[in-house]
Amino acid sequence: MIQQLAALPGRRYPPRMPVSPEQVRHIAKLARIAMSDAEIERLAPELSNILGWVEQLGEVDTDGVEPLATVIDQKLRLRDDVVTEGNIRDEILANAPEAQHGFFAVPKVIE
Repeated sequence: MIQQLAALPGRRYPPRMPVSPEQVRHIAKLARIAMSDAEIERLAPELSNILGWVEQLGEVDTDGVEPLATVIDQKLRLRDDVVTEGNIRDEILANAPEAQHGFFAVPKVIE
């Protein structure tokens, strides 16, 4: 299928500027991800292919198309926001490992 899309007129695949192994190494360093040279060499063409697909999406004519959150038109079932059980602070705090002054007590993490 990739070859079929690449053969379509006006389509560019892979992207005009392929991702180099040096760029992958730099991205991995910024993300603090340890990668071997073999992984970097394997990932560079994959990232180039992904960028090629993104370029193809940019060529799609979306004039007159409404933005969607989902492809299925679903309405959320809403209910009234009503407090069903209130004033049970002491019952809730009974489950806490430690409570102080009516609140959950959390151990200090930063000195």
